[in-house]
Amino acid sequence: MNSNYYCIIMAGGVGSRFWPVSREARPKQFIDILGLGKTFIQLTFDRMAQIVPRENILIVTSERYHDLVKEQIPDILEENILLEPYKRNTAPCIAYATYKLFKKNPDATVVVAPADHLITQEQCFCDTISIALDEASKCNNLYTLGIHPTRPETNYGYIQLSKSVNKNIGKHEAYQVKTFTEKPDEELAKVFLETGEFVWNSGIFIWNLRAIKAELEACLPEVAELFKSECYYSGEERGLIQRAYAECPSISIDYGVMENTKKAWVFLADFGWSDVGTWNSVYERSPNRDELGNIVKCGISMIDETEGTIVESDKKDKLVVVRGLKNMMVIDSEDVLLVCPRGDKSVKNVITDLSMKDNAKDYL
Repeated sequence: MNSNYYCIIMAGGVGSRFWPVSREARPKQFIDILGLGKTFIQLTFDRMAQIVPRENILIVTSERYHDLVKEQIPDILEENILLEPYKRNTAPCIAYATYKLFKKNPDATVVVAPADHLITQEQCFCDTISIALDEASKCNNLYTLGIHPTRPETNYGYIQLSKSVNKNIGKHEAYQVKTFTEKPDEELAKVFLETGEFVWNSGIFIWNLRAIKAELEACLPEVAELFKSECYYSGEERGLIQRAYAECPSISIDYGVMENTKKAWVFLADFGWSDVGTWNSVYERSPNRDELGNIVKCGISMIDETEGTIVESDKKDKLVVVRGLKNMMVIDSEDVLLVCPRGDKSVKNVITDLSMKDNAKDYL
């Protein structure tokens, strides 16, 4: 493996759309929601360890998740766990990792990836990332991986390609970025699909450190200035990060850098990607549906006259009886029972209502 290749895993989210299983104290990335025997962050770490040396993998997460990271990735180097004191979106997260890593190895080329995505074709993924790392190590372009859309998905961001500026890299096409669009409504998503100019934004980036550092300083100088320092890997690092996060804005790398730089490129890829962002996406991705389209994860259950429904309980000795439901969710966690339609907006609406109740904070 190339010792100059690194990975930054972003693992600070709270995964609220998987409530009540995913909670602020133990969010989605630290849970085996898909029943694969490993949590999302474990799957991501193991996948990246096939591409870059294990000691070159950094995890950026919330201060409160330090022990969860050590519990689930016990062999990660302590210096490679970067702790964020506050949620500030992806640009500060990437700036922190960039400036810290730059002090250690300014020649590094990096893949940046969320901790909680599903990849079903791992070898294809590893081959794609390796090709992109090699290309990024030799140029100053900022690459984001674009996924060919298969449906008018409203839970993903989209990237419009500049069809007039393109090149082939290995067996992959790459295009200069034209525009970014956050999650569209269904009608706009259908238009995107029909034009053939848009791909899903995977949230996975590849670049060399000098390139991203230069673009952070050009596009987000106020953020870059906060993280510039010689005190990384010393006892002064925590104080620097506390001050930086207290002062920096909450802003995504897409909005802060990729939409403003002239060096943003889309590297097209297909490797069975999904961000598995909702219970509905778990349902659609699951290979464990029965003949009536139900997903049942219970110790003891009686499921009758029920179709297209997720039934899950973490109490293995509790009898769960479900009858006469269609396209519903029945999620029984330690202190919450959720029964609602299986649509993507259901949990979001519940969380919104719950967050406004003073006596319900313990359930989030």
